[in-house]
Amino acid sequence: MIDILAGACLLLGSMLALIAGIGLVRFPDVLTRMHAATKPQSLGILLVLLGLALRVEDRSSLTVIALAAIFQLVTAPVSAHMLGRAALRAGHIDRTRLTRDDLAEQDGGTSSSREKGAP
Repeated sequence: MIDILAGACLLLGSMLALIAGIGLVRFPDVLTRMHAATKPQSLGILLVLLGLALRVEDRSSLTVIALAAIFQLVTAPVSAHMLGRAALRAGHIDRTRLTRDDLAEQDGGTSSSREKGAP
């Protein structure tokens, strides 16, 4: 039963990682690519690590797997946030497509039309 569960986790995690990779190539702008790089990729790696943890028998390997999972959960959102801010400041993001622009006052940009109440 554990082999089936581990195999399912490995397959599902691999599929999510593949979908994230395809999203990085196919999505048109920085924000959607950043989303593809963090959300499904993080879940995919965690599922692969869970499948691996179910199959590993020694405790030292479980410690390394747990550290890899924690590192992934900590670094992926922070790096995505920093990339998003850098892209916004460099002018690679179309601010008119944003539904909410909290950095408009800080960066000297214009607020989006939807934030002002326009339909």
